[in-house]
Amino acid sequence: MNLLVAESDAAHPEILADDLRRHGFFVDTVHTGSAAIEGCRTADLLLLELGLPDIDGLEICRRIRTDCDVPIIAMNNRSDEPDRVLGLQMGFDDYVTRPFGIQELVARITAVLRRTKQTGVTRRRITHGSMVIDLRTREVEVRGRSVHLTRKEFDLLALLASDSETVFTRKQIMSRVWNDESSLSSRTIDTHVGSLRSKLGSTTWITTLRGVGFRIGQPQ
Repeated sequence: MNLLVAESDAAHPEILADDLRRHGFFVDTVHTGSAAIEGCRTADLLLLELGLPDIDGLEICRRIRTDCDVPIIAMNNRSDEPDRVLGLQMGFDDYVTRPFGIQELVARITAVLRRTKQTGVTRRRITHGSMVIDLRTREVEVRGRSVHLTRKEFDLLALLASDSETVFTRKQIMSRVWNDESSLSSRTIDTHVGSLRSKLGSTTWITTLRGVGFRIGQPQ
């Protein structure tokens, strides 16, 4: 797997890159946001420091997500919950706070890559009523209208639509969409569900079962 490490300090990414290479990854390093945006097109995963000198980390993510679906793990020195939630809402696949151990980072990289691969090979298209979800291109249409979603919004919708009879608990959603069962607030799910309902054009596309979880619904 080819990883791209984007960090502002030229010394740090080489140290991290060497550790990752010892775990079997091919690693390239860059030191600016513009280089990260350009280089991510040939990477299997991007490790992105949020404090790069030329472009804000969230803006880098926004630009990448306009035309590239590479998985992104954000690296930051701040562990505030609002920062993590905002980053995940913007499209990061995972978020790690320094200091972190190389074993933890490798485990997170492996989990993100495995989740991305599984999404791509299990089914290519889900049709649910007037909604069509293309898992290969990560595009969504409702009654022929294209719906633009963030990466996590898409992952959440695809999970719910993958089994229309299943009620997914909050714990299951946090584990399967965010690869995290404890460190993020459940409000993260509520925020994404609310955004999805708005973008899909009906609150009934996603049904809430109070005290249980969520499942895909049908518009009235």
